[in-house]
Amino acid sequence: MIDLSLARISRLLQHTPQRWRAIHVAGTNGKGSICAYLSAMLRASGQSCGRFTSPHLIDRWDCVTIDEKPISETVFRDAEAVVKKRNDEDAVGATEFELLTATAFEIFNSSNVQYGVIEVGLGGKLDATNAMKQKVVTVISKIGLDHQSMLGNTIEEIALQKAGIMKPGIPCVVDGSNSPSVLEVIRRHAKEVGAEVHCPSVAGVADSVVGEAFEPHQVQNLTCAYHALRLAHPEAPPLTHLLDAIKKVSWPGRLQRLNISKITGREQPVLLDGAHNPQSAEALAIFVDKHLRAPGQPVTWILAASQGKDMDGILGLLLKPGDNVAAVKFEPVDGMPWVQPADPSGLLSVATSYGVTLADQHDGGDNISETLTWASQKAGTGQIVIAGSLYLVSSILRLLRDAK
Repeated sequence: MIDLSLARISRLLQHTPQRWRAIHVAGTNGKGSICAYLSAMLRASGQSCGRFTSPHLIDRWDCVTIDEKPISETVFRDAEAVVKKRNDEDAVGATEFELLTATAFEIFNSSNVQYGVIEVGLGGKLDATNAMKQKVVTVISKIGLDHQSMLGNTIEEIALQKAGIMKPGIPCVVDGSNSPSVLEVIRRHAKEVGAEVHCPSVAGVADSVVGEAFEPHQVQNLTCAYHALRLAHPEAPPLTHLLDAIKKVSWPGRLQRLNISKITGREQPVLLDGAHNPQSAEALAIFVDKHLRAPGQPVTWILAASQGKDMDGILGLLLKPGDNVAAVKFEPVDGMPWVQPADPSGLLSVATSYGVTLADQHDGGDNISETLTWASQKAGTGQIVIAGSLYLVSSILRLLRDAK
């Protein structure tokens, strides 16, 4: 269930001290990467740090890290038990995400972290994470159209929901590549709240990472993260001193090269990316066209989507006539029963409209392993890209982990 409100989470957290300094990150795309950069840089600066991002990738507890290390299942379940007991005894009626957020905050408290880097779950203003205290800086990444049924039908309405994480007197770092109308909404709300907006230039960061194979959107995310770091922890070292830590940041499902030989025997790596809205699909398409597409050679896509996503807008950016497409359902999502996969046949119908012939399509149903095998055989030594959903990313990574 998704029920945006702060009343229940506030009751759950009333007995949880929040002594750590919080960095709160909202946005449509890039917010998870910004969180990963931030926690890595804080740790490299000698600060203890907890990170909470969602959704989880393989297991529910991998959404919480302490000092760049995933917590153990035991630590997670012990904290979750405390939160669930409180929820039952006080008849709070919390949602699954509210219970998860409170669990993360319990773990931060018991770990005595100095900083908490928190990714918004959905929106901002009424997201459970917005009940946190001790914010020292907020961050708003690139905003696009996604989750319109809950956040608003225009990009400006969505921007206002994201801007709801701002607090009086607390600086807010904003991705300056957002559209002028989005920036106007954010600046207007900041003035009403009493928050100062920072739109840092990418120039200095871009110069620091020349030759490091960062894509343009990654430079933009790193720029926001580093500026937020300097606001939250002014004693942080220069970016050049943090590059080793930054280069080690691994954010699964974002332009990730992956070996699937355990399942298919394929020797060449595939590209795994969680692009699930038109804006992230555009970034993926630019990367594929620049680095993977060869003249006259098709790309083989393995696609899944959550119900209600703009697959016409996404596939219109990714596919070219002559490509191969396999569509499949991702596995049930632990702790998020409201998330349902789109029917593969619907995805293939959209693919047909963009010039993918029926002979080059495959309906994998809910058999991900068999779908990977079909794609490997169809592609030969050509390129394979897996995209469309972070939940498909989770299913693929779990399948590889469990493969014998």
